[in-house]
Amino acid sequence: MMKEDIGTREDVHLLVSTFYAKVRKDPFLGPFFNRVIKDWNEHIEKLTTFWETSLFTTRRLENRYYGNPLAVHVEVDQDNNQGVTQEHFGRWLNLWFETIDELYEGEYAMKAKQKARKMSTFLFLKIFEARQN
Repeated sequence: MMKEDIGTREDVHLLVSTFYAKVRKDPFLGPFFNRVIKDWNEHIEKLTTFWETSLFTTRRLENRYYGNPLAVHVEVDQDNNQGVTQEHFGRWLNLWFETIDELYEGEYAMKAKQKARKMSTFLFLKIFEARQN
């Protein structure tokens, strides 16, 4: 059966909410996320906007993301005694890919994977760099 591609904010919301439902239950990632995130509905909305902005760069969107994910991730690492590892990013990426593959296929699904791969590499390197300061 052919799956649809990611095409709307609602599609992005389904992806993000399904993904974070897995993250919250994951024994490896869940403790980090569940300790840091106090309002999951707000977090899902913020990340829906982040991914919508990242994926649909040429569209006129009702909401755009203007936050600083790097600063947030560095802070989470510091609050966890610099305990965020490459393995955490690997697990995050595997769950992201798995969720995309369950729900969607197409150009934007591939773009969501590519952006996540680049972002996870960038964030981990910047977290490691921040530890040196």
